[in-house]
Amino acid sequence: MSSFSVKFLPPNSLFLTPKPTTTATSTRLYANPSPTAVPAPPQSPEDIAADRLEPRVEQKSGFFVLKEKFRQGINPQEKVKIAAEPMKLFMENGIEDLAKIPIEELDKSKDTKDDVDVRLKWLGLFHRRKHQYGRFMMRLKLPNGVTTSAQTRYLASVIREYGEHGCADVTTRQNWQIRGVTLPDVPAILKGLDAVGLTSLQSGMDNVRNPVGNPLAGIDPHEIVDTRSYTNLLSQFITANSRGNPAFTNLPRKWNVCVIGSHDLYEHPHINDLAYMPATKDGRFGFNLLVGGFFSPKRCEEAIPLDAWVPAEDVVQVCGAILEAYRDLGTRGNRQKTRMMWLIDELGVEGFRSEVVKRMPEQVLERSSSEDLVDQKWERRDYFGVNPQKQEGLSFIGLHIPVGRVQADDMDELARIADEYGSGELRLTVEQNIIIPNIDNSKVKALLDEPLLKDRFLPEPPILMKGLVACTGNQFCGQAIIETKARALKVTEEVGRLVSVTHPVRMHWTGCPNTCGQVQVADIGFMGCMTRDENGKVVEGADVFLGGRIGSDSHLGELYKKGVPCKDLVPVVVDILVDKFGAVPREREDGEE
Repeated sequence: MSSFSVKFLPPNSLFLTPKPTTTATSTRLYANPSPTAVPAPPQSPEDIAADRLEPRVEQKSGFFVLKEKFRQGINPQEKVKIAAEPMKLFMENGIEDLAKIPIEELDKSKDTKDDVDVRLKWLGLFHRRKHQYGRFMMRLKLPNGVTTSAQTRYLASVIREYGEHGCADVTTRQNWQIRGVTLPDVPAILKGLDAVGLTSLQSGMDNVRNPVGNPLAGIDPHEIVDTRSYTNLLSQFITANSRGNPAFTNLPRKWNVCVIGSHDLYEHPHINDLAYMPATKDGRFGFNLLVGGFFSPKRCEEAIPLDAWVPAEDVVQVCGAILEAYRDLGTRGNRQKTRMMWLIDELGVEGFRSEVVKRMPEQVLERSSSEDLVDQKWERRDYFGVNPQKQEGLSFIGLHIPVGRVQADDMDELARIADEYGSGELRLTVEQNIIIPNIDNSKVKALLDEPLLKDRFLPEPPILMKGLVACTGNQFCGQAIIETKARALKVTEEVGRLVSVTHPVRMHWTGCPNTCGQVQVADIGFMGCMTRDENGKVVEGADVFLGGRIGSDSHLGELYKKGVPCKDLVPVVVDILVDKFGAVPREREDGEE
């Protein structure tokens, strides 16, 4: 039942120095450029100027750095990377010395202040300067969202030391983030993570984020493929088995990847820079590729077909080739125009594809397959409550974690329950919930009687709570405009008292336009803003989005109402649920106000 693990191959053994090649052209697919997009792409790869295809980075002393000739007009973050290589804080133990210096002293020098606020993100450490000066959020790598009771207990022990400042969140990338960390403790925490098989390396800034997979991998009676082996391989490759892989630590921006394993598309492929879609070709199993999906304050795009199929054994190789093309050719000016889709727009899908082909080991990339294995008409399943596994006599249970927030005692209890009733394993989901697999059916009744499942983490939550997601909000995040987690729960509870719905409605909250809460894929999304109330007073508010869909008919939501004061959101949501989702007003009891 444990997740798959393999020995890592050194990055240079997988990629050969490319030779010049001519790639045949075919019908191209282009992204739909937003009003701020780059000019229309060239008609064919041959139309792209040769100097535009010169790699903008070069390898020096084991690290990739931006060439001198391409340093004009670069953004401030690129200048920080040039001034000092972030990965040296880990790979050359720079964190040991940094952790010994009081943060007030570090702030006196631009170089060390940049270490604190920027470079430490390569180690998964995010300084909460605005709201928790001197404390950090630490983001882990947890491929496929699979974790163990021992890992969960260790993380609980870390946050418990920080008292009221310590807590943990389940993220929208099947991941753990822990809060309250102080810099002097970081070297010991990194060693502790390594001892339980975890890492926080390369989880922030211009790196590859946590590889997402099917949360029911290996236990789902209806799964297409067990994604755990692929997400583990990808994570091991990208981080060089948690030792640090500088081949992929100087990307133009962050980069997301997922592997699809079920018809339910729990992994949300259309919002990833690279999504592996299971498909067969000539009797071989493999994946069609989608590329370029992303969210940003200025532009949001769904992933588009690369017109490429890879056999299962080439999953890592094509990931590396795509990352190399993006690393080498991506622009590094305006940070709002440096995600991979902007490069695809500029080169055209076929031009970008040809650059990927050049970086494949054999310089070959097959065209996409028509034998898609995902059932386009599949109705997405609910994973809450007790559900049968493919293994006879075993079940899994889906638990609702309200907006993903957990405390140290919660984590210890979850670990105990996973050990006592299951196999000591927990699965995190992109909706910020937790699944406990491998429960013997004879233990299900006792499990359901556990106080934690009756009081905190319900197997069958209220229907409007099932699809509730919220980012960190301004309680901790300096970029968030509004508080999200407590407000999301309060608004949803109040709405639930006013109307009744017959099916879940996915409501996502994000504190700012960076949209970590992914409001564009929600049925109803709330993006934090400042607005004015009826008296003209500036107050916290939200832009309301409608119409996001997930699954095979995915569609990004659109702005429905701008600048609604937070105090006025409940009646707005009630009206939306009645008008758009068939909700029925609840009858009030006598005497109820």
